[in-house]
Amino acid sequence: MEYRVFGNKYIARINKGEEIVEKIKELVEKENIKLGTITGIGAVGTATIGLFDTNTKVYHSTSLEGDFEITSLIGNISTKNGETYLHMHIALGDEQYHVYGGHLNEAVVSATCELVIEKIDGVVEREFDDNSGLNLYKFVD
Repeated sequence: MEYRVFGNKYIARINKGEEIVEKIKELVEKENIKLGTITGIGAVGTATIGLFDTNTKVYHSTSLEGDFEITSLIGNISTKNGETYLHMHIALGDEQYHVYGGHLNEAVVSATCELVIEKIDGVVEREFDDNSGLNLYKFVD
Protein backbone atom coordinates (compact mmCIF):
# COMPACT_ATOMS: atom_id res chain seq x y z
CA MET A 1 0.00 0.00 0.00
CA GLU A 2 1.08 3.51 -0.75
CA TYR A 3 -0.60 6.75 0.25
CA ARG A 4 -0.24 10.49 0.45
CA VAL A 5 -1.84 13.00 2.82
CA PHE A 6 -3.55 16.18 1.67
CA GLY A 7 -4.98 18.08 4.62
CA ASN A 8 -7.45 15.72 6.28
CA LYS A 9 -7.67 13.40 3.25
CA TYR A 10 -5.59 10.29 2.57
CA ILE A 11 -5.31 9.13 -1.04
CA ALA A 12 -4.24 5.48 -1.02
CA ARG A 13 -3.51 2.63 -3.39
CA ILE A 14 -3.68 -0.97 -2.22
CA ASN A 15 -1.64 -3.20 -4.48
CA LYS A 16 -2.31 -6.55 -6.13
CA GLY A 17 -2.21 -9.41 -3.62
CA GLU A 18 -2.87 -7.20 -0.59
CA GLU A 19 -5.93 -7.62 1.62
CA ILE A 20 -8.10 -4.49 1.77
CA VAL A 21 -9.41 -4.52 5.37
CA GLU A 22 -5.98 -5.32 6.79
CA LYS A 23 -4.28 -2.52 4.83
CA ILE A 24 -6.89 0.08 5.73
CA LYS A 25 -6.57 -0.85 9.40
CA GLU A 26 -2.77 -0.51 9.20
CA LEU A 27 -3.06 2.97 7.67
CA VAL A 28 -5.72 4.13 10.14
CA GLU A 29 -3.71 2.96 13.14
CA LYS A 30 -0.41 4.35 11.82
CA GLU A 31 -2.01 7.76 11.20
CA ASN A 32 -4.02 7.67 14.47
CA ILE A 33 -7.37 8.16 12.71
CA LYS A 34 -10.15 7.65 15.26
CA LEU A 35 -13.08 8.88 13.16
CA GLY A 36 -13.53 9.12 9.41
CA THR A 37 -15.02 7.94 6.15
CA ILE A 38 -13.76 5.58 3.46
CA THR A 39 -14.61 5.36 -0.25
CA GLY A 40 -12.99 3.27 -2.94
CA ILE A 41 -13.00 1.50 -6.29
CA GLY A 42 -10.80 -1.17 -7.86
CA ALA A 43 -10.74 -4.89 -8.54
CA VAL A 44 -10.53 -8.05 -6.41
CA GLY A 45 -10.08 -11.75 -7.08
CA THR A 46 -11.51 -13.05 -3.81
CA ALA A 47 -13.86 -11.54 -1.27
CA THR A 48 -15.91 -12.50 1.74
CA ILE A 49 -19.03 -10.44 2.25
CA GLY A 50 -21.73 -10.63 4.89
CA LEU A 51 -25.36 -9.91 5.57
CA PHE A 52 -26.85 -9.29 9.01
CA ASP A 53 -30.08 -11.17 9.68
CA THR A 54 -32.11 -8.76 11.80
CA ASN A 55 -34.41 -11.53 13.06
CA THR A 56 -31.73 -13.91 14.35
CA LYS A 57 -29.14 -11.13 14.96
CA VAL A 58 -26.48 -13.24 13.22
CA TYR A 59 -24.12 -12.34 10.37
CA HIS A 60 -24.11 -14.74 7.44
CA SER A 61 -21.21 -14.60 5.01
CA THR A 62 -20.31 -15.94 1.61
CA SER A 63 -17.01 -16.11 -0.24
CA LEU A 64 -16.61 -15.09 -3.86
CA GLU A 65 -13.79 -15.98 -6.25
CA GLY A 66 -13.19 -14.68 -9.76
CA ASP A 67 -12.78 -11.34 -11.49
CA PHE A 68 -14.75 -8.62 -9.71
CA GLU A 69 -14.84 -4.86 -10.15
CA ILE A 70 -15.36 -2.90 -6.96
CA THR A 71 -18.26 -0.75 -8.10
CA SER A 72 -18.46 0.82 -4.65
CA LEU A 73 -16.60 0.51 -1.38
CA ILE A 74 -17.92 2.76 1.37
CA GLY A 75 -17.48 2.80 5.10
CA ASN A 76 -16.60 4.54 8.29
CA ILE A 77 -13.96 4.56 10.98
CA SER A 78 -14.75 4.74 14.68
CA THR A 79 -13.56 3.04 17.87
CA LYS A 80 -14.85 0.37 20.22
CA ASN A 81 -13.24 0.13 23.63
CA GLY A 82 -10.57 2.51 22.33
CA GLU A 83 -9.61 0.17 19.45
CA THR A 84 -10.01 0.78 15.71
CA TYR A 85 -13.44 -0.23 14.43
CA LEU A 86 -13.94 -0.36 10.65
CA HIS A 87 -17.43 -0.74 9.21
CA MET A 88 -17.40 -1.14 5.43
CA HIS A 89 -19.77 -2.28 2.71
CA ILE A 90 -18.82 -3.30 -0.81
CA ALA A 91 -20.55 -3.86 -4.14
CA LEU A 92 -18.76 -6.19 -6.59
CA GLY A 93 -19.61 -6.67 -10.26
CA ASP A 94 -18.70 -9.84 -12.17
CA GLU A 95 -18.11 -10.48 -15.89
CA GLN A 96 -21.86 -11.00 -16.42
CA TYR A 97 -22.53 -7.60 -14.82
CA HIS A 98 -24.18 -9.21 -11.79
CA VAL A 99 -23.57 -7.31 -8.59
CA TYR A 100 -22.97 -8.81 -5.15
CA GLY A 101 -22.96 -6.63 -2.10
CA GLY A 102 -22.78 -6.64 1.65
CA HIS A 103 -20.62 -6.05 4.67
CA LEU A 104 -16.94 -6.32 3.72
CA ASN A 105 -15.17 -8.98 5.77
CA GLU A 106 -12.11 -9.34 3.54
CA ALA A 107 -11.04 -8.98 -0.08
CA VAL A 108 -7.76 -9.52 -1.91
CA VAL A 109 -6.86 -7.03 -4.64
CA SER A 110 -6.41 -8.49 -8.13
CA ALA A 111 -5.28 -5.29 -9.90
CA THR A 112 -5.55 -2.20 -7.69
CA CYS A 113 -7.76 -0.57 -5.10
CA GLU A 114 -7.94 3.23 -4.97
CA LEU A 115 -9.18 4.81 -1.77
CA VAL A 116 -10.00 8.17 -0.30
CA ILE A 117 -10.04 8.24 3.49
CA GLU A 118 -11.24 11.41 5.17
CA LYS A 119 -10.17 12.01 8.75
CA ILE A 120 -12.73 13.72 10.98
CA ASP A 121 -11.44 15.43 14.12
CA GLY A 122 -13.03 13.70 17.08
CA VAL A 123 -13.86 10.30 18.47
CA VAL A 124 -17.10 8.33 18.37
CA GLU A 125 -17.14 5.07 20.30
CA ARG A 126 -19.31 2.07 19.57
CA GLU A 127 -21.24 0.02 22.07
CA PHE A 128 -23.11 -3.27 21.70
CA ASP A 129 -26.86 -2.76 21.55
CA ASP A 130 -28.93 -5.70 22.80
CA ASN A 131 -32.04 -4.59 20.92
CA SER A 132 -30.44 -4.59 17.45
CA GLY A 133 -27.60 -7.04 18.09
CA LEU A 134 -25.15 -4.56 16.57
CA ASN A 135 -22.27 -2.35 17.70
CA LEU A 136 -23.86 1.10 17.36
CA TYR A 137 -22.45 4.61 17.62
CA LYS A 138 -22.52 5.76 21.23
CA PHE A 139 -22.97 9.50 21.61
CA VAL A 140 -21.98 10.98 24.96
CA ASP A 141 -22.70 14.59 25.95
